Amino acid sequence: MTSLTLAAAVALSACSTTSPDVVQRGDAQRMSQIMDATVLSSRPVTVDGSQSGVGGVAGGVTGAIAGSSVGGRREGAVVGVIGAVAGAVIGNAIERSATKEDALEIIVQLRNGERRAIIQAKGAEAFNSGDPVVLVTTGGKTRVTRAPAVVPAARATNG
Repeated sequence: MTSLTLAAAVALSACSTTSPDVVQRGDAQRMSQIMDATVLSSRPVTVDGSQSGVGGVAGGVTGAIAGSSVGGRREGAVVGVIGAVAGAVIGNAIERSATKEDALEIIVQLRNGERRAIIQAKGAEAFNSGDPVVLVTTGGKTRVTRAPAVVPAARATNG
């Protein structure tokens, strides 16, 4: 793998999201469990970035290549090792920073009185105390969304 390929992998890993507005491909056309709830509170939180190792590997390879081109053969080897270590540390930090997300911790009360807390990335919806919401659970993951307005069905009249 070239350092360019590894750098592209790091960039693509940063595109991953836990946004409630983005549905994973595997969740499409799957039935979800729905629970009605009311928002008790909502507060901003930060979801810590991931460290898959891709950033460290990409940074290490880049640092090793850059360092090995310095000076003669012996100096290049020493600087290459130092460059690899420094590049790995920097690459790991970049990956962690790039995958960090602003999120919300939403505390809700279910109709049966039980309370739940869900942390999800900030999406297009804002949640305030008292808002009616639904908890949508698919594949073990739950997201909070505004409850749709319920319109009573028109009653048929005998005429």
